[in-house]
Amino acid sequence: MRIVVALGGNALLRRGERAGIDEQRANVRRAAAQLATVAAGNDLVIVHGNGPQVGLLASQSAQSGGAERFPLDVLDAETEGMIGYLIELELRNHLASARACTTMLTMVEVNPLDPAFAHPDKPIGTGMTLAETETATREAGWTTARDGALYRRVVASPLPVRMLETDAVRWLLQHGSVVICAGGGGIPVVADAHHGYRGIEAVIDKDRTAALLAREIAADLFVIATDVRGVYLDWGKASARPIRSAGPDALTALGFAAGSMGPKVEAACEFATRTRRRAVVGALDDIARMVAGDAGTSIEAGQHGVVEGPPDEAEHGAAEQENTS
Repeated sequence: MRIVVALGGNALLRRGERAGIDEQRANVRRAAAQLATVAAGNDLVIVHGNGPQVGLLASQSAQSGGAERFPLDVLDAETEGMIGYLIELELRNHLASARACTTMLTMVEVNPLDPAFAHPDKPIGTGMTLAETETATREAGWTTARDGALYRRVVASPLPVRMLETDAVRWLLQHGSVVICAGGGGIPVVADAHHGYRGIEAVIDKDRTAALLAREIAADLFVIATDVRGVYLDWGKASARPIRSAGPDALTALGFAAGSMGPKVEAACEFATRTRRRAVVGALDDIARMVAGDAGTSIEAGQHGVVEGPPDEAEHGAAEQENTS
């Protein structure tokens, strides 16, 4: 089976955690143990998020005094290399010695006229107080939005048009390698009038890029691993309850927040609708069970309506909701 797994950046650096390397290594190590189980006997492609990490680098760049600030496409490339290295290192420690594992820097073309550039909504970085937000807005020109009790920077998140290295991914899979690519949704580039490319300031949603890649390489299963157990009805309320399975139309009709679960649901539903294959959204610790169909929210084009999960799962998810993003 050919599987694409999208790992959330907030699952690799959880809300409230210190943004240090030890914390990220520990989270990646947990993910690698799950991914190695999935890799056995399957083709596996891993796409990871970078929201907290790219935001941290952007903050450091903005605070560098007279030094030149690095644009987001360059910071996307930095985080793609850094997180890809951590995943590959830990994954190699769990894979059979004969199994290859490859991390690729990946460019993804976007449309420079995408309306997302006028309406930034992708949260990056860690939470800021109101005073910190006002300073960042005044001195760095950032756009911010409330995220719980704090604020986060939001940036443009244009739709991916195509991934430039798709053929290389196919070649690596044909030769038995696990592939880590399109980190952070890929490095955003736009085509110029001379058939070349240039980087552009944005952060592409990794779930949308992963869904595009999953379709292009004919994946059998698309997994979105985040820091909650699945998709919930009445999210953020005492009545929150998990969705065990759903059809794409029924799930889309419920409506989800653009800055958090919305793109995940959109990407999963688009994959399921266009390929007639299963997509699943759930927790990083449940990846192996999600592949087996025993955890998360499964989305399949042949299903009508929404099937809710048992109450004990709802209680567990409601307790975790403070840790999501």
